[in-house]
Amino acid sequence: MYVKRNLEEILKKYLHKGKILIIYGARQVGKTTMLQQMFEHEKDMLFLSCDEARVRDALIPDSLALQRLFGNVRLVVLDEAHQVHEIGRILKIATDHLKDTQIIATGSAAFELRNTLSEPLTGRHFAFFLSPLLFKELVQSEMVVNRTTRLHELLIYGSYPEIATIIGHEDKIERIRFIADNYLYKDIVAFDRVKDSEPLRHLLAALALQLGSEVSYNELGRKIGLSYKTVERYIRLLEQSFIIFRLRAFTKNARNELSRKVKIYFFDCGVRNAIIGNFNPLTLRTDSGALFENAMIADRMKREQNEAQPSNMYFWRSYSQQEVDLVCEKNGKVTAFEFKQSVGRFAIAPKEFTTLYPHASFSCIASDDATARDHFLGIA
Repeated sequence: MYVKRNLEEILKKYLHKGKILIIYGARQVGKTTMLQQMFEHEKDMLFLSCDEARVRDALIPDSLALQRLFGNVRLVVLDEAHQVHEIGRILKIATDHLKDTQIIATGSAAFELRNTLSEPLTGRHFAFFLSPLLFKELVQSEMVVNRTTRLHELLIYGSYPEIATIIGHEDKIERIRFIADNYLYKDIVAFDRVKDSEPLRHLLAALALQLGSEVSYNELGRKIGLSYKTVERYIRLLEQSFIIFRLRAFTKNARNELSRKVKIYFFDCGVRNAIIGNFNPLTLRTDSGALFENAMIADRMKREQNEAQPSNMYFWRSYSQQEVDLVCEKNGKVTAFEFKQSVGRFAIAPKEFTTLYPHASFSCIASDDATARDHFLGIA
């Protein structure tokens, strides 16, 4: 069963505007499936998988060669375009010479694709991000009957499209483990960004166990035997592969605010659980609160990626250990959120935070408060 993606309607607004459309996203999040679904009735279209050697060989930075390859079709999709040598120059030539052809390129290795596109395609492209499923997308599909039950499943198995459509517990575990074992590091290793994936696995495991906590690169390095600079580089690669993302501290540079630490979250809770090998139900876990916090923040991060002006997202903590899980800042407006498992554990804004930011709004989002939770997730 196909789950309609919110990005589809956004992409339609940008078609045939004289710009190349670039879609970033991790492997297996559904980039190919979404485009095939969007254009299933489009007859004037050419779909090329750049995973195939013959396709990569045919794509060269020459306008006549590209004209022969593309023909006169109105739409060309280059799937996994980061695999192609000199893809930036190729797309620049294509957009300059084949003005009636709309080109859409996808890529799972942002570190490779962005580096090769940044200069050649300046002013010639729009970039978008496709993530694992948003909770809103799941709710809008026919799969969700009980939202709370579905949310609990998301905290355990994540929201990769294929996982969401599998029914059985064991089948879900088998598939998310396969994705974690076979796809997470594929592009990083393939492009020689990391020679040995084992230290990367140890780093991810350490990050998974510190979910929702502040992270010290020095401490991580000591635990797994890597230098500060190597930890920093690996985290950047993992971020550019859409496995994790960072939140920095929100601060006015006041003396009582932390400013240098970061928190690291996973784009998908199922991937995180696969890394540590824990698929126990929430009632048997000690990290259910951290999982709920991760899921809420990740959903907001994913939802805002394709907005024209996304919010800046942070966490906040003082030296006296008062904290706020998420701070969103947009157009000078500050909105703060605290995430709890139960309505009974109602939270109020920390006094130090309200003193420093008296005009900020504050909300407590509880896992069992469906109204507040669904509003935060953008569900009517």
